Parts: sequence; C-alpha cells; structure tokens
Amino acid sequence: MAIQSTETQESLREMLQEFYGRQIQKTADLETNACCDVDTMAKHARVVSMVPAAATEKYLGCGSPIPDDLPTLKGLTALDLGSGSGVDAMILRFYLGPNGHMIGLDMTGEQLELARRSGVEFMQKLNYDPGSLEFVEGFMETADGIPDESVDLIISNCVVNLSPRKDLVFETMHRVLKPGGEVFFSDIVADRRTDLMDDEILVAECLGMAPYVHDARDMLQDAGFTDPRFFSRRRLAPNQRVLDRGDLTNFDSVIWRAFKLPDMDRRCEDYGQIAVYKGNMAGSPATFTLDEGHVFEAGRPMSVCRNTARMLMETRLRAYFEVTGATKHFGLFADCGTESAAALDSENSGACC
Repeated sequence: MAIQSTETQESLREMLQEFYGRQIQKTADLETNACCDVDTMAKHARVVSMVPAAATEKYLGCGSPIPDDLPTLKGLTALDLGSGSGVDAMILRFYLGPNGHMIGLDMTGEQLELARRSGVEFMQKLNYDPGSLEFVEGFMETADGIPDESVDLIISNCVVNLSPRKDLVFETMHRVLKPGGEVFFSDIVADRRTDLMDDEILVAECLGMAPYVHDARDMLQDAGFTDPRFFSRRRLAPNQRVLDRGDLTNFDSVIWRAFKLPDMDRRCEDYGQIAVYKGNMAGSPATFTLDEGHVFEAGRPMSVCRNTARMLMETRLRAYFEVTGATKHFGLFADCGTESAAALDSENSGACC
C-alpha cells in the first residue's frame, strides 16, 4: 500500500473539502454514478421523510450503512465517519431510540453546518434529547475527541476510499469500538491496484483511490478485525472516464461487516458448532442475514465455524441465537481457507464458512 507524503495528504484533503463543501450542491452535480446509490433512501423512506430536504439533496453514498437488524440498535452509541450532510446519521439516530446517542464526524465545515442545522430540525420532530445527536469536526484517520472503547457501532458511507491512509481509519475504528462492537460500512473496492489518483474527479467521486479488495481486507485484519466479511456486493457499471484511460478495472460497491472480538481464529475453524436462529427479531421472523455467506432460516440448525459462533454469541445478536457444540476441534471448516484471488467474483469471498 502506497503511503502519500504529508503534503500530498493535505492537498488531497483541501481538494475534497472544496469539492464536497462548495462544488457539489446536490447529488445531480456528480459526473459519475459510483456514489449515487439510493438504497438507503428507499429502504428507510419513512425516516427520510423527516430529514430536511436541504440535507437529502446533498446525500451521497454507495450503499446502505444501516444494519438490517434494527431492533438490536436501540440504546447504542454510534459513530458515522465522514457523515457529510448528516442523512445516514439522522436515519440511524431514529433507530437508536430515545436512549441512543449518535455522533457524526466530518472534516468539511460546510457539510457540518448543514448537518447541524438539519439535525436540530430532525430531533425536534423525534422529540428526542437534542444533545444525543451531534456533529463534530475531525479526520476519520484519528477521530480525535472520540474516547477509546466508547462506541458500539461504526458506520460510514462511501468515504473510506477517499482517505490516503485507510490503514489509520481502520485502526481508529478498532480503537474507539467497545469489545463486541461492530463496523458496518459501505465503500468501493477494485479488483486490482489502480493508478487513477491524478484524476481529481475520479478521486472525489470514489473511484480514483478505491482500494484493491485484498488490500482492504488485509488492512482491516491488521487493524484487529480478524474476520471481516461482505454483507453485500454490487458490481458497478463500467465508467467511461476510466475506460478512456485504457483501464479495465472492475469496481464493486460493497458493505463490510466486522466485529471487535479478541483472539479470533485466523482461519475458519470447525468445532462442531451448530447455530439456530430463534426467529424472535421483530421484522425478521423467517430469516436473518449475518453476511452474504450466512443466511439463517428460523428454527433450522446450521453448521458454523467458531468465528461465526462468536459473532452471534458475543455481540448484540446473542438474544436471537442458540449455539451448541465447541467440544472438539475438527480442523478447518469445509471449503474454507482457499480464498479466491478473484475475490470480487468469488461466491465465498465474503465469508469463509
């Protein structure tokens, strides 16, 4: 992974602040479609209807960073890295309930001003404590002011790719998360290392610095998220600006899910464990999706590796599952440990068992 000089990093930040703070006044101003996904707006239309139009008009994203297990979110403290106009933070604040707390962090003054103004109006509609939604200035590489192990859930929407030091972003995520906490974020990844940083439009619109998928996974693991998984993936349409450079890189919009759990297995190990989804989560009586490799049918026993068992039983999901076994080690979980080099095309690259 190339590390840019401090001067280059500062120039990049200035360019992005100018782009998102002053150039882009509405979503339609974008030249590419990488960060124009409307999944969040559609899935959470009822909540979005309460968000001021000034914020939704500047909404940018490549996927929905709001976990589907909505009943488990009540009372959590959550952090949105690169919160922009504040839409995702406001949506999540709704699901956190009266006792939750939401922090949005962004480096662009204009975006923060809009988010704060919109947030006041939004919280009045909810009749929640206005102090439980805050937007703070800062860089996601450090998140200064966010204490260690103070956050239950971290989200982010198509912002990590914009950082020249993604490794530091992931390390900061791990630092501020409580044990058992989760990162659930959408981003753009590429099927190869690219050389597109000289194009400011591609950089600002989330393609120019999109990480090679294996580099992203390695950085997450190095930061302490031993078993990061894809919750979902979607192939982006070919980008003409990229094609005009003779570049055939494939880009995917992905949602990563990872938990802060100590001493996770480096590979998916088989301990003969069986997980059963109880079907007791409101809104999900029939199935529960942990990640793209694990869709649990209510009442149906499912063999899982030890990492998966721990994700179910050492996090906020524990009330919804029964897990048995763990009496003996049987080696690697079947079909595990042979991750494809073409991860974007592999059926099993987002989860190992």
